[in-house]
Amino acid sequence: MNYAKIKKELLKLSKEEREQIIKEINLELNPPVPTKSSVLTFRRDKLNNKQGKCPYCAHTGYVRYGTDKGSQRYKCKSCNRTFTEYTGTWLGGIHKKHLVDNYIEMMESKSSLDKIKNQLGINKKTAFDWRHKILSSVEHSEKRAFEGITESDETYFHLSEKGIKQIVRKPRKRGEAASKRGISDEQVAVIVTADRNREIDLSVATLGRIKKQDIKRVMDNRIAETTILCSDSHASYKGYAVDRGLEHHAIRVDLKQYVKQKVYHLQHVNNIDSRLKKWIQNDFNGVSTKYLQNYLNWFRSKELLKTSQNFTKEFKSLSLEDDQAKVRFKSIPMGYILLKKNSSLN
Repeated sequence: MNYAKIKKELLKLSKEEREQIIKEINLELNPPVPTKSSVLTFRRDKLNNKQGKCPYCAHTGYVRYGTDKGSQRYKCKSCNRTFTEYTGTWLGGIHKKHLVDNYIEMMESKSSLDKIKNQLGINKKTAFDWRHKILSSVEHSEKRAFEGITESDETYFHLSEKGIKQIVRKPRKRGEAASKRGISDEQVAVIVTADRNREIDLSVATLGRIKKQDIKRVMDNRIAETTILCSDSHASYKGYAVDRGLEHHAIRVDLKQYVKQKVYHLQHVNNIDSRLKKWIQNDFNGVSTKYLQNYLNWFRSKELLKTSQNFTKEFKSLSLEDDQAKVRFKSIPMGYILLKKNSSLN
């Protein structure tokens, strides 16, 4: 297509569309130069300083091995496979990497997907996918064992199939009550756990009432010998504590007991529950159950870094710790299918 034809086709577009195309072309021709605080430098610096590992076999021995389309390439001394600084991370496969710093800053400032789309010149679906690629990367970041008094309680969200076109049930308006009374499979159980050292966990557990195996699946690999479990009087917590040989203190809220021995209570997790629900509702008008775990990951990161002097910079660095983030993102649909399947079997 020659110059005249291109010009003719461009003039058929609206003024806003032409301005958007010009903006995108300028960004492609003059991409921002990454700075030391750029998300694009964190991973390379870490690998170059021998602080990383092979994303395929987790071996810590590797050498630089040229470049690939501008990205630093490495070769593992163990499995002999090559990888780039972005392999496995949420940045792997993203084409407009020069936009990701601005994207994260807009994401943290609560900009809507439409605003991000218009300002960065990307597709709305791309803006949505980037959000969940990033959030998939922080699911397992900095998870330490719970020590000392550890509070755990469940909270519930309405099952939401927001964004899913083929819904097997009658659509429900946002905020409308579930059709079944009490706790049912129309509600998603989230287990919230926190110790007194600010270590927290928020995990989608099941649909409907939680059972001992749900608590075991969520908490088992983070329980230490020094963990003292504090929960409500739900029988599942008691059974789990007996199985693990944990010291357990049940708070009988049904008997208006809120504090036990002046030290055992659930005030921390109840406070987290309250702020979490307000954040989900006020900032996102509710979220799809399919992506709920990712929003829990986001909230947990905000809690862990809330005293940070530079939240955005630390969040960027944290998001690139996981070299399996790409796999986690692709497994989101299957995770939702398994949640519904496992819940129906309980």
